[in-house]
Amino acid sequence: MTTPSSTWDGNLSIASLAAAYRHDLSPVTVISLVFDRIEAYFKVQSSVWIHLNDRNAVLAKANSLEEQHPDKGSRPPLYGVPFSMKDNIDIAFLPTTTACPPLTRHPTKSAPVFTSLISAGALFIGKTNLEQLATGMTGCRSPYGTLHSTFHPSYIVGGSSSGSSVSVGANLVSFSVGSDTAGSGRLPAAFNGVVGWKPTKGTVSCVGITPACQSQDCVAVLAGNVGDAREVWEVIRGFDPDDVYAKPEPLPLYPATPETFRFGIPPAEALAVCSPLYRRMFYRAVTGMQKMGWSLHPFEWTSFEEAGKLLYEGTFVAERVAGLPEGWLETNAEALHPVIRTIFEGAANRKSTAIEVFRDLHAQQVYTRAAEKTFSNNALEILLVPTAPTHPTISAVVTDPILINSALGHFAHFANVVDLCAVAVPAGNYPVYELAEGEIGGSSGPDGGQRLPFGVTILAGRGRDEMVLEVARRFEKAMTGTKD
Repeated sequence: MTTPSSTWDGNLSIASLAAAYRHDLSPVTVISLVFDRIEAYFKVQSSVWIHLNDRNAVLAKANSLEEQHPDKGSRPPLYGVPFSMKDNIDIAFLPTTTACPPLTRHPTKSAPVFTSLISAGALFIGKTNLEQLATGMTGCRSPYGTLHSTFHPSYIVGGSSSGSSVSVGANLVSFSVGSDTAGSGRLPAAFNGVVGWKPTKGTVSCVGITPACQSQDCVAVLAGNVGDAREVWEVIRGFDPDDVYAKPEPLPLYPATPETFRFGIPPAEALAVCSPLYRRMFYRAVTGMQKMGWSLHPFEWTSFEEAGKLLYEGTFVAERVAGLPEGWLETNAEALHPVIRTIFEGAANRKSTAIEVFRDLHAQQVYTRAAEKTFSNNALEILLVPTAPTHPTISAVVTDPILINSALGHFAHFANVVDLCAVAVPAGNYPVYELAEGEIGGSSGPDGGQRLPFGVTILAGRGRDEMVLEVARRFEKAMTGTKD
């Protein structure tokens, strides 16, 4: 069993590792400890990884990295930082399953997001479990096994970046790269007490990533804190001419984040979808922002809510079917997870017309313009929402998988549709028994003192990524009492 050194306490945050490396910590020591933790965690959850790199191979890469960079002052930004990747992202000569074995591909070229991280000195540990075809927000739809929250074995992990969130939340890696189409990076972050960062759509390359709903797909970073998420983002961001949905740089520049700013929250009727506990936790976070000197302002919420409905209640769900090989669903539907099959066959059988698609595209533009107005003309700087309306149990999801999944996306689905950037941040925790009996995920009484995490999401208009991250950093600092 590897033990931390006198200059390093085993903390895998990027800042902690960087400081320890300046005091002669070796990446080999870090990787040895990482694999010890992974081996131990197999006894807790055995379905985190779809592909786990060979320990000796990663140790050899760590040793080579150390030999290549003897000068401490010129090391790459992610030197010796261990990370995982969701298994819908291509890594050369490793299978990409997207948790759907019949559609496994065998790439000979890695996704740009992966090569950027390796060039920055990061050490790849393995590819993580996910909901099949990156479709879902519960973490209960993978043929490789159902994961649970790192806080409690009865409660869902969230999805579709389920394995990514566990690998970070269980302190097995420093960060993970996943994807976020409808909340797939933010929801699992919230349910595992970590940060989930979704940049402006089209500002990080999606080349080499299995399409889910390609026009709405986005890379996500899951990390232990906002600073780490930003460090990774700085490495992977940038225009990729091979990504057909990439936004050319530079995006419009916005003023530096002010010391005080205006923020909005959903109206009471929208928050009614939340469990009573989640409403209380959310209003506590709102009060915290106000105590920091930030002012709450009203705004028009309807456009955001209606935009979210386009993903699954409108024709946009047909784009998920369009991402499959031509004719594949008709002859291979039985190979899909039963819930995924229901969703995909339902989308195909709907037989949406071109007229309906164009109407939804026009509606998207209307809602996007409304969002732009919300974040301009001195209306709001940011929007604050609960990341999820409650935290269901795995058993509740098994009983009603589609309805609960849909409800979980109430405050997440709209972000990419109206082109926002968003970061999910932890905002406290609560005793499990406080999820009142009768609610989805409810518990009937004290549960051994165990607690569950609560989180909020901070959103802003496209291109305001740096501002959102800075706001999130300040919020995180206030919530945790940490110093700069």
